[in-house]
Amino acid sequence: MTETRKPLFWEGSSKKDFKEFPIPVQKDMGVALFVVQLGRTPDSSKPWKGLGPGVYELVEDHRGDTFRAVYTVRVGDAIHVLHAFQKKSKSGISTPQPDVNLIEKRLKAVLARHGLSGR
Repeated sequence: MTETRKPLFWEGSSKKDFKEFPIPVQKDMGVALFVVQLGRTPDSSKPWKGLGPGVYELVEDHRGDTFRAVYTVRVGDAIHVLHAFQKKSKSGISTPQPDVNLIEKRLKAVLARHGLSGR
């Protein structure tokens, strides 16, 4: 049985940012994104709050640092990685506002490219 793999697109600087993660984090998140491409949900995935359904984040802790990759499965039959970043929040567990704004901006751009509305 062969499974079809959904295409994976990197938005903005997300791939460059992802490549700056420690190698073990890249490997774990890479496997998780592959699972997403196969249409399944990896254990490390959780819904991203605030942008509606179909937006998720992968969270990986490595040596006291937290890394995240936010992606959407909402557009066509593809996966779009919207942002990859190391969380350096000074305000507890919440994601810094510039990162939230960037994710929202990239999601809107992807939706607009595909003629879809924002929410």
